[in-house]
Amino acid sequence: MTERTLALFDLDFTLVPFDSGMQWVRFLIANGMLEAGFDEAYLALCQRYIAGEGDAATLHRFVLGSLRRVPAGEFALWQQRFAATLVEVLPEAGRALVARHQAAGHLCCVVTATTRAIAAPFAQLFGIEHLIATEAQQDPERRFTGEILGDLCHGPAKVRRVAEWLQARGDDWHAFSHTIFYSDSGSDLPLLRAVSHPVAICPDTRLRRHALTQGWPVFDDLQALNAASAGGAERR
Repeated sequence: MTERTLALFDLDFTLVPFDSGMQWVRFLIANGMLEAGFDEAYLALCQRYIAGEGDAATLHRFVLGSLRRVPAGEFALWQQRFAATLVEVLPEAGRALVARHQAAGHLCCVVTATTRAIAAPFAQLFGIEHLIATEAQQDPERRFTGEILGDLCHGPAKVRRVAEWLQARGDDWHAFSHTIFYSDSGSDLPLLRAVSHPVAICPDTRLRRHALTQGWPVFDDLQALNAASAGGAERR
């Protein structure tokens, strides 16, 4: 049987060294679609979440509120404009990591809590066809409501969402000889535990501690990972 590899990538602070929601918010502020200070309010919520004083759903709903400011009929155009601003900020190390997996014929997918509306331009620029993300609720006129559709793609929900995606493809976890997930966050421990090859990238305190205890590979940036992989440290 031909060996197959599934490569899963978190987005924020993993493939890119920043918060994709903040990048979107600041793009809208720069173009007059959001008032100044919206980014500072979002940052304050992020800091509260990191301190354990807020929940992930509240954080993501705040960003979803920004989608309501863009007229429904113009959203695709604003996505394209946003994508154009990302070309210069996507790290080459992230591109190289994805390209290496694609060159090896691996099935690649971004798995992120970021809403699909914001995450899609990133996935497209990395050349990754498949994206599992938080879905934004829309009304019958296709206007964003500011609410999450279904569950937030976060924590244990990521494991379920990946399994559902694989099932829809006619696959399951057992169809792959190697399953890899790259992440920076302790909130991703459920999915990291579910794969055969978890990799911690610039991990937060919780993930670093767990990864070191379990003997998982830990890299403080993608450049270090790519250098190690070039030397044969990463299993293919």
